[in-house]
Amino acid sequence: MKKRYIIYAVLAIGLAYLVYYRINANKKLEGKGGASAGAGKGKLGGKGGASAPLIVDGIIVKPVSFDNDLEVTGAIDANESVVLKSEVSGLVTGIYFQEGTTVSKGSVLVKVNDRDIQAQLQDALTKQKLSGTNENRAKQLLAKGAISQEEYDTALADLKSLQAQAQLIRAQLTKTTIRAPFTGRVGLRSISAGTYLTPATVIANLVSTNPVKITFSVPEKYAGQIKLNSEITFTTDGSSKENKGKVYAIEPGINAATRTLQIRALAPNADNLLLPGSFAKIKLALNTLQNAILIPNEAVIPVLKGKIVYIQKDGKAQEVKVEAGTRTDENIVITSGLKVGDTVLTTGSMALKKDAPVKVHLVKQL
Repeated sequence: MKKRYIIYAVLAIGLAYLVYYRINANKKLEGKGGASAGAGKGKLGGKGGASAPLIVDGIIVKPVSFDNDLEVTGAIDANESVVLKSEVSGLVTGIYFQEGTTVSKGSVLVKVNDRDIQAQLQDALTKQKLSGTNENRAKQLLAKGAISQEEYDTALADLKSLQAQAQLIRAQLTKTTIRAPFTGRVGLRSISAGTYLTPATVIANLVSTNPVKITFSVPEKYAGQIKLNSEITFTTDGSSKENKGKVYAIEPGINAATRTLQIRALAPNADNLLLPGSFAKIKLALNTLQNAILIPNEAVIPVLKGKIVYIQKDGKAQEVKVEAGTRTDENIVITSGLKVGDTVLTTGSMALKKDAPVKVHLVKQL
């Protein structure tokens, strides 16, 4: 028992010594910190040891004239496009087009075997001729009172039925000749002579690419500024050439899912360099803003409830909540929050805080 008490006493004394040592060490550190602070205060010569100002770049807000061009992306579509197929089944007896060439509207592209339909037509025409003779004879007999009106009506009905049957067979016969529905360029064919064609078989694609359609969407807030016949310019990834087009159709309503308005324009394509399916970078001229406020994109800081910029006021950084409009590659239009003469800070946004001292190096805005 005595040995246990001795162990407890030694542990208690050791713990007390550690506490005493920690308290003395903290007092020494506080003494050194106070001396350093006093020395720093003497060097700065200011009250409270004020920190050095942060050196940043900035611009002075000036009113400018700004061409409000909207830049969006879209797709190039063929003016007309169709997948050629047959309405009837049968063996292909003739192919009358070359792949990749231009065909005229109404020209014969493919012929399907029609011998059985021709035979049906001859049979129907023979029966129609006989029925016509019977109807004419019945008409003469009716005039003489030799037959009743009912008998003549039956003969006339037989004639009309056979005429309708012949018309139906002629319609089936027409379907065995596949013609170009419009003038355009035919693509790669997927059939050969002798192929058994069905309505599900793809023959080739036919497209009309002069002019081409450019389909794109603009945000809802610009919907009221888009008018019919507005001009657009666009480029494609395959060429740096700037192409021009004109708006010819506007969707009558806003897409509820994307909150955008779909628009379609036409552009000439005489050289066929604009290919359907290509990606287009489109620039649409909206209007010219007078006395617009433009600042560099990097000056705008996204926050939880909008956007802010830092301005310099009385040598300190101040937060200003702003609303932004059109954005270009370098600048953004500020619609509210800034005024002419404000000094906007364009660098050091990650280090800036409200009321932080700053020294501004003014730069020329492009």
